[in-house]
Amino acid sequence: MAVRKIIKYGNPILRMKAKPVAKIDDSIRILAEDMIETMQFAEGIGLAAPQVAESISLCVVNMGLIEEGADPKAFINPQIIRFEGECSMEEGCLSIPEIREEVIRHSSIKIRYQDLDGVEHEEECHDMLARVLQHEVDHLNGVLFVDRISSIRRKLLAKKLKTIALENKAKAEVAY
Repeated sequence: MAVRKIIKYGNPILRMKAKPVAKIDDSIRILAEDMIETMQFAEGIGLAAPQVAESISLCVVNMGLIEEGADPKAFINPQIIRFEGECSMEEGCLSIPEIREEVIRHSSIKIRYQDLDGVEHEEECHDMLARVLQHEVDHLNGVLFVDRISSIRRKLLAKKLKTIALENKAKAEVAY
């Protein structure tokens, strides 16, 4: 297992729609393990593959932060097939450091996904787990949480977001 670099706001991969995982093999399992380690190292509650520069439909959730004693979990090709209710809560993102904003999301969802053995599941999720999965599925569709805040708040954050994007670009240029 390895901690991978989390890419930041401004990197074009964060705006791409992730490709479905066609075959669940050892490379996918290793990526999921690396993502779990990366998420835990960064003290996150969720992480999507595009955030570690892999444009595939895979996300992981630190279930232990939602339900005491639960193990981290991988969701392959997740799709939200039903949703209801609304709630507002402050969110942040490992790819957009130092910004936290109120985001309205559905309070309950039904999600369909595959596990690391390729078994398909459908689960009802509520409250925090529903929120985290909506955030991560958004990542897989090229949507960021700042896209879900009011246009006024986005305008107020524009300078900060531009700074994050420019810092990310400068670091990427130095690396090559």
